[in-house]
Amino acid sequence: MRYEDWEPLYREICEYFAFDPTEDERAAEIAAGISSADATDDLVKLISGSSVTVCGNAPCLKSQVQTGGIFDIVIAADAAAGVLLSFGVRPDVIVTDLDGIDEYACDLNKSGTIMVIHAHGDNIPRVKSWVPRFSGPLILTTQGRPFKNVHNFGGFSDGDRAVFMAQECKASSIQLLGFDCDDESVTPVKKGKLIWARRLLSEIGYEC
Repeated sequence: MRYEDWEPLYREICEYFAFDPTEDERAAEIAAGISSADATDDLVKLISGSSVTVCGNAPCLKSQVQTGGIFDIVIAADAAAGVLLSFGVRPDVIVTDLDGIDEYACDLNKSGTIMVIHAHGDNIPRVKSWVPRFSGPLILTTQGRPFKNVHNFGGFSDGDRAVFMAQECKASSIQLLGFDCDDESVTPVKKGKLIWARRLLSEIGYEC
């Protein structure tokens, strides 16, 4: 997605949640200062023309993994990676703002799983502590204007951002597991994020 197309939505999101765009910019600059890595070419090569399953972290993920088929390429949104591992499914890509991963992510990355790490105004301490720990293929993303090795594929929360990314990388098909935009067990802030996830996914032809 071109940033010019994404920016109006981003401004709406910032207003909705009272986010400060300058803090998002600062987070992205910090991330770029820590790492010059950019595995985007590897990501495109992996996804382009492939059938992709994007796994969100809703409670329904466990039952859906057990009963549904998983496509060729698996993208995990944040803590969904841990759920997949518990079923013996190794994600090819993890899209995360770093609030739901653990040490296993470093091990997976070291052996080839692509980490797509999102820097925003609320996760600067996590960016500083986690980004240096990844020695494998790494991509940095931002909600704001992309620059240098920091990308913006579109999308807001980890799950819908992963779908935007897969579409941008020209996946032949995208299956969604572990998405539940009607989940009533979440906090008010998370509920707002689910509202936005539904809206954003509908913009690119997917239902949540």
